[in-house]
Amino acid sequence: MVDHKYAWVRIADVENIPVGENEVREISAGHKKICLARRDGKLYAFAHKCPHAGGYLSEGHIDNFGNIVCPVHRYKYNIKNGYNSSGEGYYLITYPVEEREDGIYIGFAQSGWLNLFRK
Repeated sequence: MVDHKYAWVRIADVENIPVGENEVREISAGHKKICLARRDGKLYAFAHKCPHAGGYLSEGHIDNFGNIVCPVHRYKYNIKNGYNSSGEGYYLITYPVEEREDGIYIGFAQSGWLNLFRK
C-alpha cells in the first residue's frame, strides 16, 4: 500500500547537501520556498518566513539550544517541531526530511480532499 500522507520532493544529492552544520539556508523545494538547517548532523526543514512578522528565517540563526531565531524580533522556534520556545504563542511549520540513497527529500502534507480521489 502506498502512503499518500506526504508528497516527497527531492532537493539534493546526498553528497551535495546545500547546508552546513548550524547553518540556515533558504532553498526551493518544487515551487515552494523553505528553509533547510543542519543541527548535530541532522537535517531539518521549515517555513522560510517567521509566522509573527514575516522575517526571513534564513537571515536568522540557530542558538545554543537548537532554536531558530528570527532576525526581526528574535522570536525563537524549536528546530524539531516548530514550537515557539520564547513564549509568544506562534507556531513554525516544519516538514519531514528523509535522507535516501538517491538524495535528500522534503515531505509536504497532502491535503485531505485530494486523498478522497485516491485508491
